[in-house]
Amino acid sequence: MKAWADSLTGIHYPLLSDFWPHGKVTELYGVMRPQEGRSERAIFVIDKKGIIRYIDIHDIDLQPDNEELRDVLRKIDPAAAAREVRRPPSPLPYGGIVMYCTKWCADCNVARQWFQDHKLPFTEVDIYSVEGALKQVMAWNNGVLITPTFNIDGTIVSDYDEAKLKEILEDRL
Repeated sequence: MKAWADSLTGIHYPLLSDFWPHGKVTELYGVMRPQEGRSERAIFVIDKKGIIRYIDIHDIDLQPDNEELRDVLRKIDPAAAAREVRRPPSPLPYGGIVMYCTKWCADCNVARQWFQDHKLPFTEVDIYSVEGALKQVMAWNNGVLITPTFNIDGTIVSDYDEAKLKEILEDRL
């Protein structure tokens, strides 16, 4: 949750994660899967009066759209929105090896090490801190979030597939 909270740069609201003791809040909000011992990925935005203003529930493997959440929070707290410094998004990097990833993904860590071991320079894009990166990865993967996803000079590789990477990067190895 901390990594996701950090990806919400510029938003300063209290966040609750129902990690431990596990399940109490998710049961109250009806998003616990008791047979599986886990909850749905759920976001509830509650205003200062305790009124639920936004609900987003989706599969645990999918990540929330931070920009959609920011829009909701801006509507709830216009004063905070007025203080927000908004910059136009920078274009996503292109050319060479670009790895779209997260800090906590095991396959992303393996891919980082593989590129380093082969002395291949690459650009890393954190999909939660670079605006537009998450949507681009999901577009490349037909609406599914897969990390890492690579853009190698216009060729998209979804997930860490060493054989595919070796094939594409054969002349650089």
